[in-house]
Amino acid sequence: MTTASKITLVRVILIPVFMLFLYLSKTVDALKWVALAVFIIASLTDFVDGKIARSRNQVSDFGKFLDPLADKLLVISAMTIFCEWGIFPAWALMIVLTREFAVTGLRLVAVGNGRVIAAGMSGKIKTFATMVGLCFMIVFYQWKWLDWIVIAVIVVTTLYSGVEYFVQNWDVLNLKKKD
Repeated sequence: MTTASKITLVRVILIPVFMLFLYLSKTVDALKWVALAVFIIASLTDFVDGKIARSRNQVSDFGKFLDPLADKLLVISAMTIFCEWGIFPAWALMIVLTREFAVTGLRLVAVGNGRVIAAGMSGKIKTFATMVGLCFMIVFYQWKWLDWIVIAVIVVTTLYSGVEYFVQNWDVLNLKKKD
């Protein structure tokens, strides 16, 4: 197993740790700082593993599979807890989930056609904006106005990047009827 993949696995292992501290922070406020630290460390591993994989030529199929999955699980774990707490609306969570499933489906169809769809810049911006926004929500979740700004940024970047993936790769779906 490559160093990059090991770092990605650390991110996956940190997800339940993060969830535990975030959940407990509802009753012990000081634990939000521990949850924040774990979330930031897990988020930073996303950038570190990719940089190591590319610089050391450690790009692997396992890494290509696990890295985006780990990202999705990390941010969706935070959104799910916030949804349970009533500060992240279920409709916004559904937009995020729908985009993730749709883009993953598009990528699967592309692979079936012998094409790989790499992560686009808008997807990277979406991931960064989501992770930073969720950090603000972890610390300031009682500030409703800030929650709504973060939710708006997450929804807008999610929708934009999702639409962009489909616009740029529409031909992969090959919707024309073959004769």
